[in-house]
Amino acid sequence: MSFMDIYRGLEWDDIKLSIYAKTSADVERALATSSRDLEDFKALISPAAEPYIKQMAQMSYQLTRQRFGFTMALYIPLYLSNLCSNSCTYCGFSIDNRLKRRTLGEFEIEQEIAAIKRMKFDSVLLVTGEHQTKVGIDYFRRVLPLVKQHFNYVAMEVQPLETHEYQELRLLGLDAVMVYQETYNSHTYAQHHLRGNKTDFEFRLLTPDRLAQADIDKIGIGALIGLDDWRVDCFYTAAHLSYLETRYWRSRYSISFPRLRPCAGGIQPKSLMSDKQLVQLVCAFRLLNSHVELSLSTRESATFRDNLLPLGITSISAGSKTQPGGYALADVELEQFAISDERTPSEIEALLRRQGFAPVWQDWQRGYSG
Repeated sequence: MSFMDIYRGLEWDDIKLSIYAKTSADVERALATSSRDLEDFKALISPAAEPYIKQMAQMSYQLTRQRFGFTMALYIPLYLSNLCSNSCTYCGFSIDNRLKRRTLGEFEIEQEIAAIKRMKFDSVLLVTGEHQTKVGIDYFRRVLPLVKQHFNYVAMEVQPLETHEYQELRLLGLDAVMVYQETYNSHTYAQHHLRGNKTDFEFRLLTPDRLAQADIDKIGIGALIGLDDWRVDCFYTAAHLSYLETRYWRSRYSISFPRLRPCAGGIQPKSLMSDKQLVQLVCAFRLLNSHVELSLSTRESATFRDNLLPLGITSISAGSKTQPGGYALADVELEQFAISDERTPSEIEALLRRQGFAPVWQDWQRGYSG
């Protein structure tokens, strides 16, 4: 059994109708119960729940503080390469876009690491475009041990790999992998992934299964909000999370909420999500699952992040650059997408302390367990 078996039993149009048919009575039932399921989640992300967002936010705040206290984990992305062999309509790294390409060598990576360490980080997310030959497993074998020497916790957001490759990288120091389905609507997926290995919807969908089978400590999933109806995509994300936690309980999980951002050759969102609706979604996930990690990136504005952080978020990026060499060899022409929160990590740290949070510069659970 894999998530594909679950996926085949789900009908996009039926789920959409079910979500939009939810009533205020359904929302009130979901809020009243202490053990929520996916039907309750449908109610909490439905239009009928929008008048209840304040109540949802209060409940989400309490659940988050009970489970995570006032800690807030901080991480930073380190872009290693913008080479990509995929043609994707929404991504600045798409092979169709004319931009300067760079893959960092070991000396350049050392320079980036030095710049990041000066900012206190002990948790890093390695990011590349998807290019099997030039930034594939051979490249990862070389650079992962180099990075691991300097960071307690190393995550990757790269092309999907095979189980045995993840097992090898885990032995070299890999702790976590983020892999986003972009959209769970296979027809919409095909419209936006035109060329390259990323056209294989099923292989990408089953990546979290392979990660868990390789005993990766933490697995991040999510949808790119805007490619299709955000409510339906996020229901599928919740169903995916439920399956993974039930089947692969040894791994931890995180959810991210990336909204489409401006980039070279980018498209306009098919489904617009307001700030208020993103608050609704974050709170709905927390009310569904009190222990899943919820992450918010610098795609969002400083003011919005400041207001949303207490309501359910447990980890944030700070000081992000979305191009290879962005910290020591900055070149805006290489970036994947534009960021919105441009504050420095020290400014974010000060803000967190003013809000009563304890900033944690490494993955807190991994660091605690040694």
